[in-house]
Amino acid sequence: MDAKQFVSQMTLEEKTSLLSGSDFWHTTTVDRLGLESIMVADGPHGLRKQDWSCGFPSVPATCFPSACAMAASFDENLMEEVGQALGEEALDQEISVILGPGINIKRSPLGGRNFEYFSEDPYLSGKLASAWIKGVQKKGVGTSLKHFAANSQEYCRMVSDSVVDERALREIYLSAFEIAVKEAKPWTVMCSYNLVNGTYASENRELLTDILRIEWGFEGLAVSDWGAINHRATGVEAGLDLEMPYSGGYNDNLARCAVHEGRLDEAAVDQACERIVALVHKASERRSLGAACDYEAHHVLARKAAAESCVLLKNQDSILPLKDSCSLAVIGAFAQEPRFQGTGSSKVYPKNLDNAFSELQALGFDASYEPGYNLDRNAQPNKELIESAVNLAKTKDIALVFVGLPDELESEGFDRKSLAMPQAHTDLIEAVANANPHTVVVLSVGSPVETSWSDKVAGIVVCFLGGEAGGGGLADVVSGKVCPSAKLPETWPASLTDTPSYSWFPSCGKRQEVNVYNDRNAEYRESIFVGYRYFDTASIAPSWCFGYGLSYTEFTYSDLVLSSQKFNKGKLKVSFTLTNTGQRAGAEIVQLYVGFSDINDSAVFRVVKELKGFKKVYLEAGQSTIVEFDLDERAFSYFNTAEHKWAWESGSYRVSLGASSRDIRLSATVSVSGDGLEEKLSELKTHAPVYFQLPQKTPVFNVPDNQFAALLAQSGLKIPQEKKYQPKNYDHNIILADVQHKLLGRVMVWQARTQAQKSLSAQDIEGMIEPTVYETPFRSMMMMSNGAISGNFMNAMLDLLNGKFFSGLRRLLFKR
Repeated sequence: MDAKQFVSQMTLEEKTSLLSGSDFWHTTTVDRLGLESIMVADGPHGLRKQDWSCGFPSVPATCFPSACAMAASFDENLMEEVGQALGEEALDQEISVILGPGINIKRSPLGGRNFEYFSEDPYLSGKLASAWIKGVQKKGVGTSLKHFAANSQEYCRMVSDSVVDERALREIYLSAFEIAVKEAKPWTVMCSYNLVNGTYASENRELLTDILRIEWGFEGLAVSDWGAINHRATGVEAGLDLEMPYSGGYNDNLARCAVHEGRLDEAAVDQACERIVALVHKASERRSLGAACDYEAHHVLARKAAAESCVLLKNQDSILPLKDSCSLAVIGAFAQEPRFQGTGSSKVYPKNLDNAFSELQALGFDASYEPGYNLDRNAQPNKELIESAVNLAKTKDIALVFVGLPDELESEGFDRKSLAMPQAHTDLIEAVANANPHTVVVLSVGSPVETSWSDKVAGIVVCFLGGEAGGGGLADVVSGKVCPSAKLPETWPASLTDTPSYSWFPSCGKRQEVNVYNDRNAEYRESIFVGYRYFDTASIAPSWCFGYGLSYTEFTYSDLVLSSQKFNKGKLKVSFTLTNTGQRAGAEIVQLYVGFSDINDSAVFRVVKELKGFKKVYLEAGQSTIVEFDLDERAFSYFNTAEHKWAWESGSYRVSLGASSRDIRLSATVSVSGDGLEEKLSELKTHAPVYFQLPQKTPVFNVPDNQFAALLAQSGLKIPQEKKYQPKNYDHNIILADVQHKLLGRVMVWQARTQAQKSLSAQDIEGMIEPTVYETPFRSMMMMSNGAISGNFMNAMLDLLNGKFFSGLRRLLFKR
């Protein structure tokens, strides 16, 4: 029986109950008709199947490198291989859908969840996500592409409004989703918590239906992020099928009442149920096929992935790879107790866990260890530990210093405050480097950090968050068993003020002047100027540019050929010869960029170049090969906000091939015949000139109100007013920070904090308590309680806070 026939036999009560999960991780059964439930679990770099009955916060699984690391591999084949391994483990643990991958754009290096996302670039993010999805779904396990959409900060993430112009939304923040949906066909797409231009993502029809389904052809299921539902009936009508987790039946009842009252068409409920039933049927059929699962082989794959993700930033006098005979001072607590993944919903309990010190010893190196710093929360520099590390460094040929960002500075739930590493870590680097000129720094980070100390050390390796086998992968790279080939998937700025979102991102710039929690508008004033697009267009030198990474060998580019000097539609073939001119085998990540030859000649504001292709090419020493790319009209397109569609402008375009965004080796021009639609945007140049005037002379990309308003007006949008909750006007979207000045609010804050501290597991950090307590809206507290907090209780509290004492008391006494 197909899904449509199945739903036709269900009662309205059964259908509305099916619209939400039965608990935190399972869909709802329909026992009368024999519909079973399926289980979903967090990912995406490893399974987090929560099962306290086994004695662990989650069932052990292989922890692969986080997305921030895997993106540096630029390796679609590797991503698919990892995806297949995750699919096998999901089948082994009876998981039907893995909640991932996360592909939100890294708008700022301060984004607390950046370690879980791939890149600042949508093309790279979309291609890697597609490969991962294909790998998982080849094994008969579903994926959930997230978080849809424009979710690039953790601050007030459940109630913030992402105010973004249509060009930026389409070209930057939706483009990766479009690639993944069209190429990989994920079984589900997960909506984000935030509003997008004034409408919650969970009830945004333009996103969920018009773009996702009608324009992109998505045929799967749309699911909420956990606790992201605002108004359930509105969400169903907009195209949001499944609410997670279980809300105690509260939202099911609201949907049912909306149908009875004529506010929700039952056909919309049927359509959502059909998608849920189809997902359950598909998962059940595939799960019965089974799959072999070899966790030891997966650990080997995790080590390979970690090695392929290590970026060599500096290698003065070829200090790496290490000579077999050299003695090592291995310094830094991360060398023995690695930070191998980020904190939050993606945290995996690993099957095995390597550490770099042991792995270096296993490779035969004469290595000794000193911790150098404490891993305690808020640890300050420890003079005794630093002195011991310095003394060890003086006795060894080479010092490897392992530093980075501890969980307390980088986690889901809050954004970072600065680019700095802990003072204990930077003090250690400088002390050891002063004692031993042959110092190599190994960085365990999920996002960029400040590296003003880089000229004092001989080498720098970024291993990001390398997963359970990250220690072994790092050992393979520094020992020379693996020739490094990874490249940075995001720009590392020299200063936070250089970042294009600086003035408008929480915790920095002008946002520091605003009282916390008062302003929840996330204004994307930098528009399309994100990451390297801005740095390269504004001619601002970063510490380390997008796409940068060194190797133990060298490559030359030659003989660039375009299939035509003119282009309109179809395919433009680009080819060149790549040669390994070094002394050993290795891989080069070739990057193809496209840009208007002179952006000043364009009728629309432009960035100087955008990534439109990449390939990882392995060559033996002395070997050459011809590398080919195909470009279509989308590679030359921008999104026209007058016509609300992709368009291309006539003119001369530069096609460039390089080893990074700033190391262009070959380039050629092609004449493109456009459609002329840019003429409809002519007024923008008058009203929003800041977007046309890069490079700027000022150190901060400052976009005034009138020019941002002019940009938004092109998309029919306005800068929203700051929403302030007044007494007697509180609704289910208020957060505890809104009412902490009231006696009842203070009591609720105390209770929430007490409960959060009690539920704090060994895998969590205290830094997550503050945002959990103050930034979670009332509706989400109810939904995330798994039925412990009822909708009636939530409404009673709102009545009391609004001064409706007797109404609130009646709700509590009579549970109406």
